[in-house]
Amino acid sequence: MLARRLPSILPDLTFDEALEITKIHSISGLLSENTPFIFKRPFRSPHHTITETSLVGGGRIPKPGEISLAHFGVLFLDELPEFNKSTLEVLRGPLEDKTVTISRVDLSTTYPCNFMFIASMNPCPCGYYGSKEKQCTCREDQIQKYIHKISGPLLDRIDIHIEVESVSYQKLGNDSPSESSNEIRKRVNIARTIQINRYKDYHIFSNSELTSNLISKYCKLSSKNKQILEKAFDQLGLSARAYSRILKVARTIADLDNSPNIQTHHLTEAIQYRSLDRKYWNR
Repeated sequence: MLARRLPSILPDLTFDEALEITKIHSISGLLSENTPFIFKRPFRSPHHTITETSLVGGGRIPKPGEISLAHFGVLFLDELPEFNKSTLEVLRGPLEDKTVTISRVDLSTTYPCNFMFIASMNPCPCGYYGSKEKQCTCREDQIQKYIHKISGPLLDRIDIHIEVESVSYQKLGNDSPSESSNEIRKRVNIARTIQINRYKDYHIFSNSELTSNLISKYCKLSSKNKQILEKAFDQLGLSARAYSRILKVARTIADLDNSPNIQTHHLTEAIQYRSLDRKYWNR
């Protein structure tokens, strides 16, 4: 439910982004007379039976797959461990490179795939491992087998890991007003404008596209924050990839806070989003 509503708070499409999305969908034959141009960010949610070719693209005449159809939008994989492990592993390169190259005997085609990857999963087959409400009925080996369908390298490429507990009836029935998607999107658009202006000389749109050199330039930390990150790096056993992703997330949190620099609370919040994998996968 949360994933399907995410496009409603994503920043507005720029004309260049909309043009790229429209080109991809045109090549795939997905445009119609009623929709000759795409003005909304795509949301793709393939079933767990999807093949590698359908996910990344291919065929006798190579066509874009789901990851390219989600370009500048959202790719949502529900119940991640239900997907074939080999199918999930082909995501590693595209998540890193933002492009996918499909090679055949007589040609090679490269498609863009700069998408936001979102996945959901239960902590175990029965869904109650670690629950405060109901006891888990799974054996330890079943839990480990289920969790480790998701490889460490793939998990390492996901910026944010969030554990969502079950919602009580009292919270579901709460009629207190909540922030609307339009209000949230206003803040997101402000942060995106900050990033577009900051990186206008580099032809990138957001913090997620920062290279190592740009991270060093735009994600500078104070001496105190460097010590905090070093401690987290050692205690959580973070990888070099996780290190750079924490800095990108911290930079984004700072932008949403309209802060020119990454403050301590921005960094510590970003670090919290990298601890879940150590809880379940480091056992």
